[in-house]
Amino acid sequence: MTGGPHGALLVVGDVVTDVVALHRGPLATGTDTAAVIRTLPGGAGANVACWAARRGCGEVRLLGRVGADAAAWHERELSACGVRPRLVVDAEAPTGTVICLVDEGSAAERTFLTDSGASLRLTSDDWSDGLLDGVTRLHLSGYLLFSERSRALLSTALAAARARGVPVSLDPASAGFLTELGADRFLALVDGVEVLLPSRDEACLLTGLSDAGDAAAALSRRVPLVVAKLGPLGALVARGGAVTARVPAVPAEPRDTTGAGDAFTGAFLAALLAGAAPEAAAAEGCRAGAEAVERVGGRPAADGEDVC
Repeated sequence: MTGGPHGALLVVGDVVTDVVALHRGPLATGTDTAAVIRTLPGGAGANVACWAARRGCGEVRLLGRVGADAAAWHERELSACGVRPRLVVDAEAPTGTVICLVDEGSAAERTFLTDSGASLRLTSDDWSDGLLDGVTRLHLSGYLLFSERSRALLSTALAAARARGVPVSLDPASAGFLTELGADRFLALVDGVEVLLPSRDEACLLTGLSDAGDAAAALSRRVPLVVAKLGPLGALVARGGAVTARVPAVPAEPRDTTGAGDAFTGAFLAALLAGAAPEAAAAEGCRAGAEAVERVGGRPAADGEDVC
């Protein structure tokens, strides 16, 4: 396979099934709460790949691991978004599942119940250096850091990319799991990453600082380029220990914020591959994030599909 005019993007990360339940107001404990429920393809890594492909990235490849129960469905859904999937089918674990509880009455904020299943069972044996042929950027989902098996894969992929001079980006992925892992361990594991794309909460957790700008600036002393995603407040770009740009958000009427950060990341990476400066790429990320929150689920609309 050859890359597009600017080379291919390889994403390594999680592929899961999302069960999205949209409800309005607090959950009624011990009884029923009315909701609109949809089963959709998801996973931070897979979502990033789909948004990058939809934003004109010449070629996007995805390495992930799924169970036999949903492998064919996920492959079809990824291909429909223009992604070339390489899905390892796990013989022992089912596809990961995330239940997304979305409160439509509170700015579409969501709570996740996560069964990682096969998604965090990627191992170094699933990696081949040939995956980097024609690749000019590697993106790693931070979810890979949250199991011993997939941490080994992440280290292998980082070393292979470094040997070929391929720049690597990483999204920390989960403030909850990051708290369990610990900031010091996280930063040691991602040594060598060129671009870090944390949310506001993740940036603050990693530095112990309460201000997003201060946190992004501090992280940029460890990672060459930090782009902090602030949701409705836009994004910050930091380099060399200082915030170099503040990018405004694009107005949107949020219905489901699931995958908004993945949309930002995918569009940001597509713009970088097309030659955009990080500040312009962050603006593209904000546009994609606004589009994402106005539809249900973490993926862009497929061709001919109406926004949910």
